[in-house]
Amino acid sequence: MTINQSGWKPTSPEANEASIPATFTGNRALMLEEALIFEIGDFETTGVDFAEGDVAGSRLGELSRKNPIGLPGLSEPEAVRHYTRLSRQNYAIDLGLFPLGSCTMKHNPRLNEKMARLGGFSDVHPLQPIDTVQGALEVIHQLAHWLVTLTGMASVAMSPKAGAHGELCGILAIKAALAKRGEGDRKVILVPESAHGTNPATAAFAGFSVENIPATDEGRVDTAALKARLGPDVAGVMITNPNTCGLFERDLKDISDAVHAAGGYVYCDGANFNAIVGRVRPGDLGVDAMHINLHKTFSTPHGGGGPGSGPVVFSEALTPFAPLPFVEKTGEGFRLVEEENAEDHHADSFGRMVAFHGQMGMFTRALTYILSHGADGLRQVAEDAVLNANYVLRSLENTLDAPFAASGPCMHEAIFSDENLAEGFSTIDVAKALIDEGFHPMTMYFPLVVHGAMLIEPTETESKVALDQFIGALRSVAERAKAGDPALKTAPHFAPRARLDETLAARKPVLVWKDKAA
Repeated sequence: MTINQSGWKPTSPEANEASIPATFTGNRALMLEEALIFEIGDFETTGVDFAEGDVAGSRLGELSRKNPIGLPGLSEPEAVRHYTRLSRQNYAIDLGLFPLGSCTMKHNPRLNEKMARLGGFSDVHPLQPIDTVQGALEVIHQLAHWLVTLTGMASVAMSPKAGAHGELCGILAIKAALAKRGEGDRKVILVPESAHGTNPATAAFAGFSVENIPATDEGRVDTAALKARLGPDVAGVMITNPNTCGLFERDLKDISDAVHAAGGYVYCDGANFNAIVGRVRPGDLGVDAMHINLHKTFSTPHGGGGPGSGPVVFSEALTPFAPLPFVEKTGEGFRLVEEENAEDHHADSFGRMVAFHGQMGMFTRALTYILSHGADGLRQVAEDAVLNANYVLRSLENTLDAPFAASGPCMHEAIFSDENLAEGFSTIDVAKALIDEGFHPMTMYFPLVVHGAMLIEPTETESKVALDQFIGALRSVAERAKAGDPALKTAPHFAPRARLDETLAARKPVLVWKDKAA
């Protein structure tokens, strides 16, 4: 059998050497096998032909390159085809439903993209004179206003670049507030088991020790256990609401009152704000700080598409300690409040999170989303997100084990376990087989409070037709897993690659190409 240089091997259990032509290329119908770019081009030539000519003297001096550049020379068709073929192997929200729980992979309206590409926003530079960027500063100020209004908080820091960055911002404000009170010896942050996984990491990074608070059988914070642990060494609690089990923490106001009475602060992970936006204001629940993932609630691009944005809203108690810079409206327009002009009214700020003021493209997209939806539209966002998640939960609860199905309606996401699968079958078998059905797998093995967790977030942008297609595919795969279908153990069969050794891929990833001949 001929195996090409990219390491193709048959993924179908029926495939064997006798059934594969000696000239097999690895292609699958119109999905063409693609080698690494280093395996395509010629290192001795470029992709463009130039006539030999007289070489003028170089002005680079000692900066001239002395060794080969180490890049292959490709023609334009080769380069275009290479990256186009790679793009076809990538699943995206523009191709179909993306069921990753906790991540909110939803449609990004093209109107938002159009606004973000307007020259006055896309070409703005953070070092421009303030009087040349008044429109951009007004966008930041307006977005800040609506984030404060929607959350019922007192102020907002716009500069944090992502959710975990926002968490750090909130925790640093809490740390500064405690120091101001002379209680810097409060070193414990309480984190419920149902919180996002970044919460304990953020607290530890900020110099706190982390103690877990157990969840109840219904998937919510054990309020009694949390209250029992409060004391003079506790700086605060980091709680996710709605939590990672997809449930609303209905005791949050009671928890906040208890934490405040004990001298601590309440940090709320607002990653799941899309489930309650327009219906619940976290400030009314006693929250002191909360980050908002603009990609999750307000539809800015998610993940590797570029810098993200995680603004943090603050209560009155923490507002004096919020970071710089921030946009302030004056009688003469808008200005950035920096260290040199913060003056006495913001002297207790803990400092800066980033070099400049945040990510302009994300601000423009988020404000466009808010203005185009209006108050009624944002309320519908939450209602549709909850409706879709409950539709998934109730459609599959008789097929897959749903540990919190009796805990009341779920919010933005539904969670299942591998409890009722055949012996020897687990969540990963269901997820890999789902690829063969044309869907990206759901979030697996998280949260840890559910064994073999399958966390599904359909988001509010999916239609009933799309949900029915996904539910039908997952039900089919789950029934096969319950029946012990051995084909699931070698899935996926139709993907460009066979199933990886997950442990080896995580611990010994091959990330750098090396010339075997060298």
